[in-house]
Amino acid sequence: MELIKEMLMSSLLTLVVALVVTLVFGPVFIPWLRKLKFGQEIREEGPKWHQKKSGTPTMGGIMFIVAMAIAILVTTVIFAMNGNFNTTYARCIVLFVISLGFGVIGFVDDYIKVVKKRNLGLTAPQKFIMQVVLAAIYIAVLYFIGELDTAIKIPFTSIEWIMPIWLYIPFVMFVVVGVVNAVNLTDGLDGLASSITTIVGIFFMLVSYIVFKEYGVTVFSAALIGGLIGFLWYNKYPAKVFMGDTGSLFLGASVALMAIDLKMPIHLILIGFVYFMETLSVIMQTAYFKYTKKKYGEGRRIFKMSPIHHHFEMCGWKEKKIVAVFTLVTVITCAVAYFAI
Repeated sequence: MELIKEMLMSSLLTLVVALVVTLVFGPVFIPWLRKLKFGQEIREEGPKWHQKKSGTPTMGGIMFIVAMAIAILVTTVIFAMNGNFNTTYARCIVLFVISLGFGVIGFVDDYIKVVKKRNLGLTAPQKFIMQVVLAAIYIAVLYFIGELDTAIKIPFTSIEWIMPIWLYIPFVMFVVVGVVNAVNLTDGLDGLASSITTIVGIFFMLVSYIVFKEYGVTVFSAALIGGLIGFLWYNKYPAKVFMGDTGSLFLGASVALMAIDLKMPIHLILIGFVYFMETLSVIMQTAYFKYTKKKYGEGRRIFKMSPIHHHFEMCGWKEKKIVAVFTLVTVITCAVAYFAI
C-alpha cells in the first residue's frame, strides 16, 4: 500500500513539474528559436494555406524533453533522499534515455534541414539504421538488467504469448521503428500529434498504475503528459512553435517503449489508431499512385492528399476540427483498448 501511495505522489509531482517547466520555458525558448531563425520550411506540395506558417519556430520538442528530464530527475532525487529509490525510477530513466536517443536523431535531422538549409535532412536509410540500432540497444539494456520479457498480451483475451527470442527481437524493432515514423507522419497540423499523444499518455499512465502496477511507466507517462500539456499551450492553433522531428521521434519512441514495457504492442493498433490510419493512408496513396502510373501511364490518388489529416483539410475541414475529431477518436479507441486488456 505504501508503494502504491508513493508512486501516485511521485507521478503527480512529475506531471506538475514537467507542466510548469514547459510553460515557464516557452516564453524564453521560443523567441530564442526565432532569433536563431530556426523556422519551419513548409513544403510546396502541401495545402497552400499552410504557407503562412513558414518561418514558425521548430525544434520545440526540446521544450517538453528538457521539462521531462528535469521532472524525472527532481522526483527521483526527492524520493531517493527519503530512501525510496527503487527499480521503478531506474526503469523510468531507461525509457527516457532510449526515447531521448530517438529525439537526438530528430534533432540532427531538424538541424540539417533548418540550419544547414538542406531540405531532405538525414536520408531515409540513415534514419532507419539509427532507429534500428537504438531499438536493439533498448532490448540489450533490458536483457542486461534482467528485465527482458518476451510475453505479448493478446487483445480481448487473457492469453500471453511467449514469443521466441529470435522472433521477439525483430518484432520489437519493427514496432519501435513503425510507431516512431507513424507519430512523425501525424505531426502535420497545429496541436495534432501533441493532443493525440497526450491522450495516449493518459491511457498508459492509468493502465500501468491501476492494472499492471508497472510504476516505471506510470512515472514516465506522467512526465510525458505534463510536458505535452504545457507544450500544447504554445502548439495549439495557431501554433507559436512546432515540435519538429526532435519532438515527434521522441514521442513515437516513448509510445512504442511504454507499450512494449506493458506487453501491449498489439494493442497499439487501437491505442494509436490515428497513428496507424495516418501511416496506412500514406502507404495506400503511394502504392496506388505507382500502380496506376505503371498501368495507365498516369498516377491516380485515393485521397486528395496524404497523410489523411491533409485529405480532410482539402475537403474543407478546419485544422481545429480535425484535431478535435482525431483526439476524440483516440479517446474512444483507447477506451476500447482498455476493455481489450
